[in-house]
Formats: sequence, C-alpha cells, structure tokens
Amino acid sequence: MEHAPQFNKQAVRLESRAVRMLLTQLRAKETTQQAFVAAADRLCSMLAEEALALLPDVQVDALITTPCGSMSAGTIVCPPDGDIVIVDIVRSGGILQEAVRRVCPGAGTAKILVQRDEATALPSLPYSKLPPNIASKNIVLCDPMLATGGSAMMALGVLRAAGLEDERVVFANVVSCPEGLRRLATEAPGVQIVTCAVDAGLNEQSFIVPGLGDFGDRYFGTYGYEEGLWGCD
Repeated sequence: MEHAPQFNKQAVRLESRAVRMLLTQLRAKETTQQAFVAAADRLCSMLAEEALALLPDVQVDALITTPCGSMSAGTIVCPPDGDIVIVDIVRSGGILQEAVRRVCPGAGTAKILVQRDEATALPSLPYSKLPPNIASKNIVLCDPMLATGGSAMMALGVLRAAGLEDERVVFANVVSCPEGLRRLATEAPGVQIVTCAVDAGLNEQSFIVPGLGDFGDRYFGTYGYEEGLWGCD
C-alpha cells in the first residue's frame, strides 16, 4: 500500500490496525452484504472524525478548561455544526455523508449527482443542490472511491461556481489511487484529502485495483451478489 503524500502533499492516509481490519473485510470477495454494511459504517465513522479534525476553521492549541484546571497544548476544537456542510457525491457519497451527519447532526448537507459513463469513464452532471451560503462554510466532500478524479473535479467545479475556495474543502474517501491523487494535486492543490488506502492504480475499465469492487453496489445490494461477483466463496 502506497503513502498518500508521495502523490499529493495535501493527502493523509489513515493507518491503524482497526482501519486495516475493516478494510480487509470490505475488500474480501466473500463478505456478505450485511457484513459489508456493518464494516463500512464502522470505517466511515472513523473517517468522518478524521475529516472533521482537518477542517479549515478548526482551532489548534485552543485554551480550554478541564475539571482540574486549564490547558491549550494538544487541543483541537471543531467548528460548530452550523458552520459545516457535508457534500455527497451521489450515490455512494451518501454512505459517508450519513456517517459525518451522525457526528454533526446540525451540519448542512448538499447533493451533487455525478454519473460516470461505464464505456468512457467520463463523468456528467445531471443534478446539484447546495445551501445558498455554502461559500463561507467548512466543507466535507464525501465519495468512498477516488479513481480517475473525474467525479471529484466535477463536484469541485460546482462548489467553485458557488463561490467556494478549494482551501475550505476536506475530501474524504475510503480507497484512493495514485491517478486520482495526482490529478487533484495538479487541478485542486488547495483541497485536503483524507483516505484509508492508496491502492496500486486503475485497470482498463478505470476501476481501482486491487480495490474492493463497486462500493455502492456492495453496500446497497443493487448488483453483484446474485451474479456471483461478491458475497460468495
């Protein structure tokens, strides 16, 4: 597994035994839908906390009072829920968006539907819905897979058109690859990225390898289980 900063200086890869354990369950072909959902929800909850800690308006070394005194060194204070907007790149991004909303129930939400042409791997933008004051908010952009970077760049284009600066965005994803990380480093160098894995690269169909298959299909059970792609020995 690669280190994220060698492809994008703004990227951080989470590393712990718990992350590796949950990723292993998500990757395994034989994992059932029920087990996949459980592991995905647990991992996304961890990823949500890390993304929030990277937001631009986070206060570092902020003075707080404990029951036994005061301290500032090593403290991190998250912005209020009302200053945060969680942006879902539909549809798989909604899984991660809900994990962030569980932590920040008062945060705003936004939807950006990016559809990928399976033949060309090129994205299109059928729909978006943003809060009117999004330009001043702390943004968590959610999409479990960062492959070519096409969907992420299209979503960032929507946010830019609304007046948002890239430096206000933390992009959270479960699995990324060098191609997507490099693209964002070139085209959106101000965006911070937090990911759980950096895989080897893309195959001929622009899917991440070794990857974990289609995150949304495995989570929602849309396709692949009855067809024998996953959920079987």
